[in-house]
Amino acid sequence: MTDHAGLEEPAELEPAQGSLDLASPGDTWTSADWESQAAAVLRKARRMTDEDPDDLVWKKLTRTTLDGIAVTPLGTAALLDGLETSGRPTRSGDWDIRAQVTTNEEALTDLDGGVTSLWLRGDADLAGLLEGVLLDLAPVVLDGQDPAAFLAYAEGRELHPETNLGVPAAAATADLAQQAKERGVRAFVVDASAIHDQGSSDVQELAWSMAAGAAYLRTLTQAGVSVDDAAALVEFRYAATDEQFATIAKLRAARRLWTRVLELSGVATGSTTGAMKLHAVTSRPMMTKYDPWVNMLRTTVAAFAAGVGGADSVTVLPFDSPLGRPDGFGRRIARNTSHLLIDEAHVAHVADPAGGSYAVEKLTDDLARAAWVTFGRLDDAPDPGAALAAEIAETVAKREAEIATRKRPITGLTEFPNLGETLPDREGEPDPVRRYGASFEALRDTPPATPVHLATIGTVAQHTARATFATNLLAAGGIAVTTEPGRVACVAGTDAAYDEQGAEVAAELRANGAEWVIVAGKPRDWADDSCAMGVDALDFLTRTREKLA
Repeated sequence: MTDHAGLEEPAELEPAQGSLDLASPGDTWTSADWESQAAAVLRKARRMTDEDPDDLVWKKLTRTTLDGIAVTPLGTAALLDGLETSGRPTRSGDWDIRAQVTTNEEALTDLDGGVTSLWLRGDADLAGLLEGVLLDLAPVVLDGQDPAAFLAYAEGRELHPETNLGVPAAAATADLAQQAKERGVRAFVVDASAIHDQGSSDVQELAWSMAAGAAYLRTLTQAGVSVDDAAALVEFRYAATDEQFATIAKLRAARRLWTRVLELSGVATGSTTGAMKLHAVTSRPMMTKYDPWVNMLRTTVAAFAAGVGGADSVTVLPFDSPLGRPDGFGRRIARNTSHLLIDEAHVAHVADPAGGSYAVEKLTDDLARAAWVTFGRLDDAPDPGAALAAEIAETVAKREAEIATRKRPITGLTEFPNLGETLPDREGEPDPVRRYGASFEALRDTPPATPVHLATIGTVAQHTARATFATNLLAAGGIAVTTEPGRVACVAGTDAAYDEQGAEVAAELRANGAEWVIVAGKPRDWADDSCAMGVDALDFLTRTREKLA
């Protein structure tokens, strides 16, 4: 299992050339035509000059993931050249709709509402938690409960074969493996979502899961369990985010990686004995406490991507999880998200719907190859999580920087915040995970008592763009605006208006009590601070709040 040959680091993205191979044979469009049209749009948006060559659009529109993987703006057949991995999701038909439950009421309500399996969280009494649950029809996955207590509770009762004792793979033993095999259930979980919750990237999440899976196989095979039996007893859990294509590619790459690990471990090629059992759960860090209704959109995209990516089981976390214990409405929306995708959108009725997509195949291959390289470094580490700690910290810092500058926008929090919203009231403690927008949420938690004076220059048509930008930016830090004079003022208008009246307006504001003048746009000599696209919003908002204090 230590032989990582055959997978190399991803190659750099090359511009595609020639025909786009569109569906209709009558089409004569080429990639050069696309470059020309795209370049015209970028020139109109002033992202390219008239002197720039058209093929610069590839560089302008290609985005880079946190792992440094280039994502092409256009999928073409040329992207398939040089792919080194292959494989398809093995799930056929509907995915298992798995609800996370902590009480018996939640379990029975979700099952009545169409949930097909239960993920038991916490340390509640199993007899009370599972009262009325038909264990032969509804698989249960333990998480935090004593497997021996569960087996004792289920003594003499038939268990669904997809039941999982939920023991972390790192704690696997031959005795537990034997007990699970005798009862015809699974026993172990490689929970990569735990690494995701720490802020890892997709490649780091994949690499950690492979290292944990490989260590699990070693532990059991050294204890006398056959590699086929060991592979059949484990389930993998990954986070699904609202980055649709990245999630699809990550789950597809996970299957390819695990297939390769099993091949190197001696499982026969093509064997379905140890085919990866994959559980996807919508990301906890991507959720927001403010404007939580947007979480419905995030989790819908994540669930869609999980289903398309081939997840066998999908858990959609309720939109109100960041606020406390989800209520009945939040849980109903969560379980119905999968029902809508399966029964109305028919997402599950096509096997591997992303298969053959040039862009998805390329991204899947890039993720698999990069994760394999990282896995090679982690494979012999006694604690893969600790070995990745420094790299995860770098990823967290990079993501934080992109969120701070709003290159990675969070709708309802860093973009289009609503200072007048009333948050839903929920009982219990909120989900403790640190969310991606935690720094902005902290600002919103303690809004300043004093607003910023928004001073506009010119007509509404002239100042509305910058006034709206400044208002939304300030609101992201919990800062309201007013037309009344105050300690801090923000001037919004056109560049021409700034040239003609800016200094005079700033002087008048200071005469009326403004101690700090901000200009919406590029810095000006007459202003103390400025805000424009690309500004470090977190730093700017912190400075402004200090001036308001």
